[in-house]
Amino acid sequence: MLGLVLFGGFAVFLFLGLPVGFGLALASLGAITYNNYPIAVFAQRMFTAVDSFPLMAIPLFMLAGSLMSHGGITSRIISFTLAFVGGIRGSLGHVVSISGIILGGISGSGVADVAALGSVMIPEMKKRNYSDSYSAALVACSGSIGLIIPPSIAIIIYGVTTQASIGDLFVAAIAPGVLIGLGFLAYSYYFAVKKGYPTEGQVGGAEKWRRFKDAIWALLMPVIIIGGIRGGIFTPTEGGAVISVYAFLVGLFVYKEITVRNIPVICMEAAIGTATIATIIAATSLFGWLLSSEQIPQHITRVLLGITENKYLLLLLINLLLLVAGMFLDSGPAIMLLAPILFPVIVSLHVHPVQFGLLMVINLTIGLLTPPVGTAMYVASNISGVSMGRLTRAFVPFWGIMLAVLMLVTYIPGFTTWAVTR
Repeated sequence: MLGLVLFGGFAVFLFLGLPVGFGLALASLGAITYNNYPIAVFAQRMFTAVDSFPLMAIPLFMLAGSLMSHGGITSRIISFTLAFVGGIRGSLGHVVSISGIILGGISGSGVADVAALGSVMIPEMKKRNYSDSYSAALVACSGSIGLIIPPSIAIIIYGVTTQASIGDLFVAAIAPGVLIGLGFLAYSYYFAVKKGYPTEGQVGGAEKWRRFKDAIWALLMPVIIIGGIRGGIFTPTEGGAVISVYAFLVGLFVYKEITVRNIPVICMEAAIGTATIATIIAATSLFGWLLSSEQIPQHITRVLLGITENKYLLLLLINLLLLVAGMFLDSGPAIMLLAPILFPVIVSLHVHPVQFGLLMVINLTIGLLTPPVGTAMYVASNISGVSMGRLTRAFVPFWGIMLAVLMLVTYIPGFTTWAVTR
């Protein structure tokens, strides 16, 4: 009965339009009252959830992303990319795909990357008569790769929730994230040739070198993060601090696009983003604790294992469950809610936590691009003015590419587990 109170209350609050974090918290409060638990449990469990050193990486990477958007890093990455693909048909589409991969290695937020790319690239693509639905879909999908490529905030949340190695997850995420980006590149070229989209013109070696030097400070950011964590120089949390200081110094002294006047705005953006995520984490932890107290995860495990004992079929069922969950929940609450429930099933199937983490994150990245609660989808729609119906149809080939990589992650363990430190 407690499960019905929790899920029923949460569904009602979502229907009423309440933010996810508040919906989870209020549904949990209702269940606490219904079961006569001490009301102190409400505050204790929520505080315990955010009292975690690894979670400090989230505000630090949020700050780095805000510094990046104000510090001129995005525009320089786009300019650098265009220097190398300007002679290929449909150049601006390739710029979007490649920039999505690079930005994903800096900001850690798929939605932030969609907004950054879309505000610059969608107007430029419209000027050159690119299909507006194709442009918006490409920007939304390419930007969403930031949820997969490290330093992904979704991966940090998963690592904290399941106690999996965040460093191993970061390294394992590079191959699927880049492969998805390359798939978008291939489709962009096919679509550009089919529609006869223009090139932007080649530039000489001297200009390529100039743009590379201009962008090198931005391009070094992913190298510093991954190299530092993998090399044992710093933890993911310390890496967030390092990259925030780096982004601040580059924006202030090298690119000179951050001024003292900008700092309060930058800090406020990071603080608001962090507060939103922290509220969701705290509420989801309480929600999950209440589920565990009634042994609901164990019951779900028995139900799934009762359907079939075939490992591959069970993995397919888990993928379907996560895809449906991604349609209604953002990545953070979905991970906090479903990882503890599904983890016993994964353990029983002898699936490595790193493999499951990437499986989960890719599913939820697709969720960013699916109605009714596809956050990246709404951002791209707002920037481009394309209706949700037209945008959904334009997403179909991109979904196909992401699902193909998802199947590789699901059924070829070595595709992700090679990165696991022994």
